[in-house]
This record gives sequence, C-alpha cells and structure tokens, in this order.
Amino acid sequence: MSSFPVHVAAQHPLRVKRRDEARDTPPLVSVVIPCFNAVAYVGAAIESVLQQSWSAVEILVVDDKSTDETAQVVTAIATRDARVRLIQLSRNHGAPAVPRNVGVAAGRGEWVAFLDADDLWHPRKLELQMQAIDEHGVLMCSTRMKDFRDGGQIVIEPPPLLLPIERVTLKHQLFKYRTPTSSIVACRKFLLQHPFNEEPSYKAREDTDCFIRVHEDMAFSIKIVHPLVFYRQQASQISGNKLRMVGRHLAMLRKYRLKSGKGLGVMAYVYTFTHFFASIYLRGIRRML
Repeated sequence: MSSFPVHVAAQHPLRVKRRDEARDTPPLVSVVIPCFNAVAYVGAAIESVLQQSWSAVEILVVDDKSTDETAQVVTAIATRDARVRLIQLSRNHGAPAVPRNVGVAAGRGEWVAFLDADDLWHPRKLELQMQAIDEHGVLMCSTRMKDFRDGGQIVIEPPPLLLPIERVTLKHQLFKYRTPTSSIVACRKFLLQHPFNEEPSYKAREDTDCFIRVHEDMAFSIKIVHPLVFYRQQASQISGNKLRMVGRHLAMLRKYRLKSGKGLGVMAYVYTFTHFFASIYLRGIRRML
C-alpha cells in the first residue's frame, strides 16, 4: 500500500450537519486524477482519496500515455479497490486539459473533484466540502492549499469547530486566482458545460481560464479557508518557470472574452500584475493559497 509522510494533530469534532445523515445514499464524487510519468507519486495521491472520511467516491486516473510504470501502479491499486478506474489515452497531450475533460465526461458522480497526481488531500477534505456545499447551496467549493517540499513531512491540522468560509466571485478570480484545482469540488453537469481549453497555448493556464469562465455563470462559489490540499513543490513542474507563466497568464487574459463579447482590454495587464504580485506573497512567503 502506498503511503505518504504525515503527522496528524489532535482531532476534535466538527459541529456541522452531515449531508450523508440527511439522505439514504450520499452523492457520489468522481475524483479525476490526470497523470503523466507519475510513478513516484500517483499511488500516494490515490491513497489520500481512498482514506477520505467521505467514502462515496470513484477515482478516475487518466493516464496521458505515460512511458514509465504509472499504469502498473494504478492497476495494482484498482485490483484491490473497485472504486479506482484507469483510463489510458492513446497519445500524449502534453498538458492536463484533455485528461481532465476525459475524466469529467467518464465520471458517474453528481459531483466531480480534481487531484493532480503529485498532490495530496486532508483525510476529511471531501466530507467538509460536501457539508459546505449542502449548507450553502452552491455549485462549487474550493479550499485553501498548503505547499510542502518533495520528501518533506505533512502536518495535517484539525479543522476549526466553525469552518471559515469565504465567497469567491468573478472579480476575485480576475484579480487573483483563488481556487486551486486540486481543491475543487463542483457539479459535474455544470463542469461539462465549461470544459478546460485544450489549445496548447493554454498549457498551465487552462485551469485559470476555466474557473474564471465558471464564475461568469455563477454568482459566487465558496472556499473553505483552511488547508485541505497539500501541493508538492518540485523543480520539474510545469508552473516552475515564473516569467514564462506571467507571459502565458497575460496571453490568456488578452484572449479572454466576457459573455458580452467584450475583451478585458488594459485590465488584462492589471489583472496579470495583481495575480503575480499576490502570488509572491501567498506562495513565496506564506506558502499557501
């Protein structure tokens, strides 16, 4: 069994209504894990889903034509837990947009969640998010994400008795991307209407573009302001080159068209500046988003 290094702090009960106590069958969450050559990490990512307190999950691992033993690792886990499914793509697409779209389309759940193959979840992530979604009546919920160094130990902090919740609007998303992809739980039917952009020019910005567009079609989403996702920092990540990311972010916003058909104009430059200025503080100093 794959595992990951964690230190679990003392737990205390959460005083909120449990959605699964309000209905006979809790809603199924389809967890989409895109991966490419992730043999070193994908097993731990899957285990962090299988260890969730919310057990009504199916895990769709979408392999983007890996050349290592990623598929064998996933298959071994799937043989002992039927909730895990491996989907192997016929060619490599070089970015997670296509694997994510394939996973959303193949899912059977009412809700869909995303987890990158090198990230990890807090054991109560889905439980807390499904409770929050039920109580607030929203289509999407994200959480705070905390960075950790590859090979380092993760400290899993107990959630507060009263979960801190904030609203995320379109304006929030434009000024600073606030919804880490590995933290998202959203209505699957809604996401089918808002697929990730598969054009190569959107590589590493396809999630930002998607969740900006999503917020045009909802008044707001909610975010649990507590780290329930752990983001593995490693040198080989797509998002590692910051200057290149600035250029891609600006190019994405310059091409963006609001539902009215209008572009963002000079605000594309303003939003690019505010996004990366905030990132310097949040990711460089606090190591949290």
